Amino acid sequence: MVISIRRSKERGQADHGWLQSHHTFSFANYYDPDQMGVSALRVINDDIVAPGRGFGMHSHQDMEIISFVKKGRILHKDSEGNISELPAGEFQLMTAGSGITHSEYNPSTEEMLEFLQIWIEPDQLGIEPAYQQKQFDRNIGLNLIASPDARDQSFLINQDVFLYHLLLNTGDKTKLTGQKDRMVYVHLFRGEVNIEGVDLLPGDGVTLSNKQTIEFFSSVDDTEALIFDLP
Repeated sequence: MVISIRRSKERGQADHGWLQSHHTFSFANYYDPDQMGVSALRVINDDIVAPGRGFGMHSHQDMEIISFVKKGRILHKDSEGNISELPAGEFQLMTAGSGITHSEYNPSTEEMLEFLQIWIEPDQLGIEPAYQQKQFDRNIGLNLIASPDARDQSFLINQDVFLYHLLLNTGDKTKLTGQKDRMVYVHLFRGEVNIEGVDLLPGDGVTLSNKQTIEFFSSVDDTEALIFDLP
């Protein structure tokens, strides 16, 4: 097994006034040739957006873009005619495909918006754009969010990737069982978790490879992480 740890304090940072962002991997003005992503996972941005501010209409192409709201709400609009609000606890997956234009705003006049933005490179180019949004179950353990075949009512993602939402309370344990020739990336965003002897705090990430079964343990309540099972 090979383990590579990415601590929160090592991430790139951006301060735009209305936007505070931490970049796990190279993004925009933050560039580190050693941090260009893991397998098909290209971007994890941890964003805080001021009330009434956000990302104006802009375009993407050939990328699977996932958003998860930790606090507040996102007002989403896109060129496919989708207009929706994404509240805390919900996931969104936008397939940019052949091209899509969208905006993401904090509609509140008082509350900060905190959310994770994830980019995953697709396994095929030029496909039809699509939009998915859902409040998934919050069961203790692993909750499947996205898969290449939309199994168990998960999002359909155009890549051989399985995304899980991990939730643990004090003393809880769970396991991820997969294939040895795959990679797993874990991004912790709340609480504390021990993974194969490695302790993670919020903002920390870890890459694990050549490991078929991975164990997760938390000693505190309200631990949450995103787990990417990657080719």
